[in-house]
Amino acid sequence: MTKILVADDEADLELLIRQKFRQKIREQQYDFVFACNGNDALEKLSAHPDIDVVLSDINMPEMDGLTLLTKLGDVAPLTRAVMVSAYGDMDNIRVAMNKGAFDFVTKPVNFEDLELTIEKTIKYVNQLKETLQAIKENNILKMYVDSNVLNFMGTKEYEHSLLENETTEATVAFIDICGFTSISEKETPDTVVRLLNHYFDLMVKEIIAQNGIIDKFIGDCVMAVFKGDFHLDRAIEACLAIRNRIDALPEEHSFSPHVSIGINSGEMISGNIGSATLKRLDYTVIGDVVNTAQRLQAVAGRGQILITAEAYEKVKMSFQCQSIGKKNLKNKEEVAELFEVLN
Repeated sequence: MTKILVADDEADLELLIRQKFRQKIREQQYDFVFACNGNDALEKLSAHPDIDVVLSDINMPEMDGLTLLTKLGDVAPLTRAVMVSAYGDMDNIRVAMNKGAFDFVTKPVNFEDLELTIEKTIKYVNQLKETLQAIKENNILKMYVDSNVLNFMGTKEYEHSLLENETTEATVAFIDICGFTSISEKETPDTVVRLLNHYFDLMVKEIIAQNGIIDKFIGDCVMAVFKGDFHLDRAIEACLAIRNRIDALPEEHSFSPHVSIGINSGEMISGNIGSATLKRLDYTVIGDVVNTAQRLQAVAGRGQILITAEAYEKVKMSFQCQSIGKKNLKNKEEVAELFEVLN
């Protein structure tokens, strides 16, 4: 449901809006909040931070619509404003657009046109939110990002959102390309980067196919996180597919690629780690479960996928595994029994 703020001093506008959009309201597609001027609108925005769209008149008492526009970015950076005014001359339209209006609708209102404008604005706001979510989860900042997103990234609200943390149940996998350091020491940088990117691209496709998240690339290793239903099963499926695809690749420059993989599942902390001052933070997972997965990968040999005994008990009915005995893991006091996932 989209929440829309209507700022207008005309007393009968609320009734008109509710009548014209009664079906959308009844179907819980739209939820309207009303304000009588710019000051009232700012108060409503503070009380309802989930407002996505503002429909604002220009000529209002106490604070007019153009002044409201200048303050909107500070109060609600992702909210977009559509000016609805009888002052439809080009000068007013240009001033409104220069102050940050997303669109302009003239009075008397054509409600069919207004509805199309609202839908277009909602779509744009949702795109902004999806872009921010992609940045937060995958640390991927696209080459072309809307300037409003970049402005939002400079706000306190953005910094606060980056510092929100949670405890989550998930599976983490470390996937390393065995022996890749050797080729990096004897081939040209272009060859090394081309091969590494090709291997990574194959891995990423299999991870995404199982709804996994690429947490980070660490040298010639990929760290992936799987959340939601059957996250451990999906992580293993992705890693089996990665091993098979990498093993099937032809030898290039005297290098035959293979992977070693460690997978661990359990409770971990999810949050942004880094410097808010530099605005360089990694949205990542940390904790003993993550550390153990990395150590499992370090123990794994060429073509091996290793899991703990606890993980084995969860997936033994779905995957063929075999015990490889007890192993010492770095910084672990207790010896751990490990299992190799075969298929």
